[in-house]
Amino acid sequence: MRAMKSPSFVRYAILAVLFGCFPLSIAAKTSAKKSHAKIGKPSVQQVSPPNWWSELPNPMLLLQGSDLTGAQIGSSAPGISVRRTKVSANGHWAFVWLDISGAQPQKFNLVVRNPRGRILVPYDLQKRHAPTDGFQGFSSTDVMYLLMPDRFSDGDPSNDRSPQAPRAFDRANANAYHGGDLAGIVNHLDYLQELGITTLWLTPIYAQDPASPADYSGYAPVDLYQVNPHFGALQDYQNLAQELHRRNMKLVLDMVMNHVGPKSPWVADPPAPDWFHGTPDQHLEANGNFLPITDPHAPMAAQDPAVDGWLGNTMPDLNQSNPLVRQYLIQNAIWWIESGALDGLRLDTVAHVDRAFWQDFHAELHALYPHLTNVGEILNPDPTIVSYFAGGVKHSGIDTGLYTPFDFPLYFGLRAALTGPSPNGGPMSSVADIERLDWLYPHPERLVTFFGNQDTLRFLSEPGGSPARMKIAFGLITTMRGMPLIYYGDEIGMSAGNNSDNRSDFPGGFPGDTANAFAASGRTSQEEAMHAWVQGLLQLRAHHDVLQNGAQQNLLADDSGLAFARYSTQPSGRSANASNSSDASNPSQAMIVLVNKAAAPRTFHLDFSNTVLEGVQTLTPAWNTKEQVTVEQNLCNVSVGPEQLIILDAQR
Repeated sequence: MRAMKSPSFVRYAILAVLFGCFPLSIAAKTSAKKSHAKIGKPSVQQVSPPNWWSELPNPMLLLQGSDLTGAQIGSSAPGISVRRTKVSANGHWAFVWLDISGAQPQKFNLVVRNPRGRILVPYDLQKRHAPTDGFQGFSSTDVMYLLMPDRFSDGDPSNDRSPQAPRAFDRANANAYHGGDLAGIVNHLDYLQELGITTLWLTPIYAQDPASPADYSGYAPVDLYQVNPHFGALQDYQNLAQELHRRNMKLVLDMVMNHVGPKSPWVADPPAPDWFHGTPDQHLEANGNFLPITDPHAPMAAQDPAVDGWLGNTMPDLNQSNPLVRQYLIQNAIWWIESGALDGLRLDTVAHVDRAFWQDFHAELHALYPHLTNVGEILNPDPTIVSYFAGGVKHSGIDTGLYTPFDFPLYFGLRAALTGPSPNGGPMSSVADIERLDWLYPHPERLVTFFGNQDTLRFLSEPGGSPARMKIAFGLITTMRGMPLIYYGDEIGMSAGNNSDNRSDFPGGFPGDTANAFAASGRTSQEEAMHAWVQGLLQLRAHHDVLQNGAQQNLLADDSGLAFARYSTQPSGRSANASNSSDASNPSQAMIVLVNKAAAPRTFHLDFSNTVLEGVQTLTPAWNTKEQVTVEQNLCNVSVGPEQLIILDAQR
């Protein structure tokens, strides 16, 4: 028989229930009330992306606000629903996945409610651009022009000064805003088109830290969905795109997928715990050592500084391995593309981003915009490294999908051959040595060739840089395989001067300028000579398909000389191992380019036997020469003046 409990035990149990269990229940309710008391009515200050388009993939919205913890989020539109939500621990961020399948363009509200109240957040689902509005892509038939909006032309002085940071504008300060903007670019599209430019590349136009004048370059974004107010508004961006497309020109926008600026609101309050690689207090510093990425035998950790490190030890590095970050960045690119009917993207710091991200990035973009083309920055002189990031082939199981990289190896080769501390620079054969490795690229004909950009010293400021050598550089990038890129101001021979400023204002683009280089009458004789040289080369290129699409065969390369042919039909005899194209615009099927960088005239003794020029009978003047050359039994002599580049038509 089980023993009975003593009365004292029963009384203790009753007291425990009355004064133990019940008070605990009351405490829990009180705590819950206090928790609700801490949560106010929800608020939303920003939605990213700020709008979307029907017939595009279902978007993921990021809401920034307060008191979003526990909030229920829905849609006011019958045909649009919220599939799921994810709110940050502090209630400042909410990820909202919409289902817009089959929805028509419309304005509607996101309905956000919690126990303290309900708010309506307006949202706009717009109609997509027609394919004919843009989205053309660039190719080797184009000529790209790079400009920094702040340094090209001031078309709207009202946006020069920011009320938040009036000292950010100072034309006397090389590291401050100078007033250039999108309206100023529109004002000078005639100049660019008459020069021969077909494609315009803008450095980033994202909003920057308003208190940091040095961020005029655009590479430290604080808001990936806002146009820098110094440059104008979204409508100015769209107006520029429309004006370019009206002229059958193309627009390429610079995008930063690797990092944000140190003043981004994400830095102090990230939307997700692993939004970045590291924190402001604990992170890797980025380096430019990309060798471990291309080395199958290197430990994975050896890649970390280059891929996960913070550039300059200050730029927070985005974690593209996080699916939230990945989708946010891909959608951001789609938003800029669709907003402006963009033709292409310039991708910053490609090698600092995980290659698997680029594979997904380009797969999604190509599905939506099959003609869009992108060019990526892999700042390295080694073709084995640069080619590793080119799309069209898998390395370690990954195809980045990148249309083409910039030809940085050729940039370094041209600078070494045409400038330098020695009187003659390096050998011209170094250029041919770089092109010898074109087999590393799936599409070397797509490479973007250049001899200067926003991150390099101006050519004429280099030791040994001269107008004559610069003309050779222009001649080479406009006649070699690939698509030429011209950095703004190089076409008039701008130099950095004593302060080594490679981002000087274009003369004539700003109020108070004493000279106007946009007009021939405002250029100095030296500026006009360079401008005429570049304009003439671009006209020649535009009228000869072999200089745009033809295959290339190098015929001679030594210390001071270089000779190569561009051709459009496969000749009989030895294969050139290069793609062919037809030349419908000109009866000439081959052209020969000769360079003599020596200070004395030179005669090239050429033998066309077993080359693409075998059987050519006459070389007729095409550029910078009046001499017609007769070829006998595949042999000929061609004279080239000191520090000269000439082009000849090859006639069979």
